[in-house]
Amino acid sequence: MTWTTEKRYRRYEDWTQEELKQIKENIAQSPWRASYHVEPKTGLLNDPNGFSYFNGKWVVFYQNFPFGAAHGLKSWVQLESDDLVHFEETGLRLLPDTQLDSHGAYSGSAMQFGDELFLFYTGNHRDENWQRHPYQIGALINQAGEVKKLDKVLIDQPQEATDHFRDPQIFNYQGQFYAIVGGQNLDKKGYVKLYRALDNDYTNWQAVGDLDFANDQTAYMMECPNLVFINEQPVLLYCPQGLDKEVLAYDNIYPNTYKIGQSFDTKTGRMVNPSPIQNLDYGFECYATQAFNAPDGRALAVSWLGLPDVAYPSDAFDHQGVFSLVKELSIKDGKLYQYPVPAIKNLRSQEFDLTDRPQTNNSYELELDLAADSQLELVLFADQAGAGLKLTVDLKAGNIQLDRSQAGQAFDLEHGTIRTAQLANEATNLSIFIDKSVFEIFINKGEKVFSGRVFPREDQTGILIKQGAVQGKYYELDYGRKAN
Repeated sequence: MTWTTEKRYRRYEDWTQEELKQIKENIAQSPWRASYHVEPKTGLLNDPNGFSYFNGKWVVFYQNFPFGAAHGLKSWVQLESDDLVHFEETGLRLLPDTQLDSHGAYSGSAMQFGDELFLFYTGNHRDENWQRHPYQIGALINQAGEVKKLDKVLIDQPQEATDHFRDPQIFNYQGQFYAIVGGQNLDKKGYVKLYRALDNDYTNWQAVGDLDFANDQTAYMMECPNLVFINEQPVLLYCPQGLDKEVLAYDNIYPNTYKIGQSFDTKTGRMVNPSPIQNLDYGFECYATQAFNAPDGRALAVSWLGLPDVAYPSDAFDHQGVFSLVKELSIKDGKLYQYPVPAIKNLRSQEFDLTDRPQTNNSYELELDLAADSQLELVLFADQAGAGLKLTVDLKAGNIQLDRSQAGQAFDLEHGTIRTAQLANEATNLSIFIDKSVFEIFINKGEKVFSGRVFPREDQTGILIKQGAVQGKYYELDYGRKAN
């Protein structure tokens, strides 16, 4: 299908039941639908939005274009969970149905106030000349699931910003509510704006100033900024589009990054002594990560395992995009660690020693342990000839490499097929989650992470150890399992 602008922004009510039926029938033919990762019922899933705790449930939304694997007229689809692993789609949608969000309900955040959930998001509106007008607007969801949109703009586009000004994140720091918004200034440089809620009223925002995080001024846009606190230390997660690769080495079309500060100065909006910028993920797909501080203080995060402006083989089946597993963030020795929440272990249905594992169905978890000085060459999604997703670990040389050049259908070759990271020469643990067309690899319980997509052939279901000695466990995973 050729996605013209007219087709991308066709109103939802104009799509026929026959067209929707054809989309669903096409998706049902896909060989790459995930087993235990969140993905869209139909169409495109991109940014996680509104990650929060409300009415005794974990809540997250995904931004959705339901009519195909294209970035078109966006809405929000709501998911609820008891354990941050099993998510149920409630069917609620934040629809692009007002003047302020007529051309899409873009990304944002959420927080419970009283017995309602406040959604803070960017309304995308285009005028008759197709000029974009970004509005930071809000809506309330009550406990019955009814949505009421606020009828005013909560944060106006600043005079120093272009029309790239979006993705508000609300957060509570020491009893005061703040929000940050990503943007591009008139010099076409990316920046983040900080706001304070006057009298803690989420409808009344005052600018504090530009967030000071030692911005290197090389990115042209800051997307999806999130500020969370781990033991009082501020951690800024953000996507600096166009970041100079001399500032940070990365291979993806756009990076997802972070900085850790020692403290946060609320009067000036300054992260005190921020760390150098770091890659959040060393894999092929991780973007628009959304994090928040849960009521119990934990910093939780979930990412879109996909990237803007990239086509995927699943597009042919009218679906694209998945969420990562929900990860808990921590800081150890000045490094940000991220690892799936403990309830992920409840999916384990059977356990085997690595050497006695059964034939896989590409829905499993591996726990592997390597000794210092060791080497490992492991092929996931392997076929009989040994081709697949190749993971090479050389601890003596201090590096890890992931190569997807032989893992099913090739895509996004413009940005290469190999990703690497540095490792210390010490005993090393690998936690590997495989889910049909998704992989998430956690080194040393989250010190380094490699996430991404592969689209294997039907015969690529094996696990092959080509080189090295490794001890480990193989777990079959069953999304139907929950804790007793």
